[in-house]
Amino acid sequence: QVQLVESGGGLVQPGGSLRLSCAASGSIFSINGMGWYRQAPGKQRELVAAITSGGSTNYADSVKGRFTISRDNAKNTVYLQMNSLKPEDTAVYYCNAGVVRVHGLIAQTYWGQGTQVTVSS
Repeated sequence: QVQLVESGGGLVQPGGSLRLSCAASGSIFSINGMGWYRQAPGKQRELVAAITSGGSTNYADSVKGRFTISRDNAKNTVYLQMNSLKPEDTAVYYCNAGVVRVHGLIAQTYWGQGTQVTVSS
């Protein structure tokens, strides 16, 4: 009933920028926190950035000052602006959201399918 779809990934050179988008759709009553995670081969999935329904943000130390998370509540969409990209940013990026469904009582966690970001010359 709820789907999260990421877009905006691709191949960029070091120092370049990308903007990821994740749109939630379906039987949504409200969305609490939203975030971006990433996972490189052989590594654990890690939190990149998160944003609350009120707009408070949290970032991994490795991306502070380079990445910016934002959301459009009217569109149920979260964005990740990635600047000054480094090769170590290469990973599959997943969006995440805590969603209260229509007629629901609690928030449930949903994940997108992921979008590949590759930073390489």
